[in-house]
Amino acid sequence: MRKNIVAGNWKMNNDTKETKSLLKDIRKGLKKVSLKNTKVIVAPSFVNLNTAVKVVGNSKIKVAAQNMCAAKSGAYTGEISADMLKSIEVRTVILGHSERRAYFGETDAVLKEKVASALNQKMKVIFCFGEELKNRKENTHFELVESQIKNVLFHLPETAWKKIVLAYEPVWAIGTGETASPEQAQEMHAFIRKIITDKFTAEIADNVSILYGGSVKPENAKEIFSKPDVDGGLIGGAALKAADFLAIIAAI
Repeated sequence: MRKNIVAGNWKMNNDTKETKSLLKDIRKGLKKVSLKNTKVIVAPSFVNLNTAVKVVGNSKIKVAAQNMCAAKSGAYTGEISADMLKSIEVRTVILGHSERRAYFGETDAVLKEKVASALNQKMKVIFCFGEELKNRKENTHFELVESQIKNVLFHLPETAWKKIVLAYEPVWAIGTGETASPEQAQEMHAFIRKIITDKFTAEIADNVSILYGGSVKPENAKEIFSKPDVDGGLIGGAALKAADFLAIIAAI
């Protein structure tokens, strides 16, 4: 049975003091929330990962990295390896986020290498993908999402899917004034599950968690999460406020 997951991507926000404060508030608030079949993940900046691991301690919160290098080590100034992450007990990484694609030129070929490297080094991967407004208006959004998934993940063995979580980001609905409906989220998630079924098996498709990353807020979380193929969310801005993040977790 696949898990529900609420993952907070903090992006380039929060210094060490703010990281400690936010995590302490989330830990305290989670004592009042039922987490049956639900996993909570936070992804602070690299410089605060070690701090985050210490603050969450043995709680039900897991810490993830926002990115990693495909190389194990070497002359890659500014990069972070899987071994570095594992050395501080971080074993999950977000890869393929729309901002990494748009601002840092990460292509499907780059991400294919990163995902393979992460899995080979026994990391869990939250793999992000999704269309922009141009694709949605041209009605090529299904084609694009299918290509992003196929290009990066479809060469992997079936066993790899136990370590993969998918995160669908309709980029056109994030900070654009456009709104994606829960029905549109469900439509895409069902499509994703079908192409995985067609390539691999229905069992793999049914067991992979697919998160929605389109501006989830306390006001819309319950309706989005009620859809049968939506297994949680990759939360951006709302993850930076403990009350909002906890409300989203409670909604699932």
